[in-house]
Amino acid sequence: MTKISKNTFQFLIDLKENNNREWFTANKKRYETAKTEFELFLDQLIVEISRFDESINHVSAKDCVFRIYRDVRFSKDKSPYKVHLGAYITSAKKKTEIHDKAGYYIQLAPGDSMIAGGAYLPQGAWLQAIRQEINYNSEEFIRLLTDGQFSKYFGAIQGEKLARPPKGYAADHPDIELLKHKSFLAMHTCTDKQVLADGFIVHSVAVCKAMAPFNRFLNRSLE
Repeated sequence: MTKISKNTFQFLIDLKENNNREWFTANKKRYETAKTEFELFLDQLIVEISRFDESINHVSAKDCVFRIYRDVRFSKDKSPYKVHLGAYITSAKKKTEIHDKAGYYIQLAPGDSMIAGGAYLPQGAWLQAIRQEINYNSEEFIRLLTDGQFSKYFGAIQGEKLARPPKGYAADHPDIELLKHKSFLAMHTCTDKQVLADGFIVHSVAVCKAMAPFNRFLNRSLE
């Protein structure tokens, strides 16, 4: 069974302390080893997720792993590298479209690992469609959010919210607090001990399975 090793975490710790091109170039093989390990883990996770979410059965790790290189063009922080490994598993056919689908986000970083999903700042038509779907099917959505497994791993949904009701919805709408959301996120933090344990793949599958109905609801809004 594929697992995340201490060597991968140690690489990320060292990278955080030496976030520069000279160090990274000298340690490129360590990065490639960590990335390969992460991809093997993801490929196994994708197989397991596809058992309850067939929409992602065409995906491989290479389709969803994010580059470690940071885009520093508009950032005050000019550190060239991310200090985590991340991937976003969705049903999107192209990598440029992954943010237009709710999916499964995996982030590995010492002290900052997580499994998350949902819709992060969905734009235009999708945001409107999600709100409409909640408006039409609020009882179903609330059942998803209060389901025992969802609550166990995620608690309440998270994400940025409007200060005022969105256009077209009254302030006294019974579900106005849900409709104010600009992001609809399920977030589950993982300890270093969990990530490095032999059973982390089993834990990850359980978290993703609890998230799957939430993702389906959000993706259904544009069908």
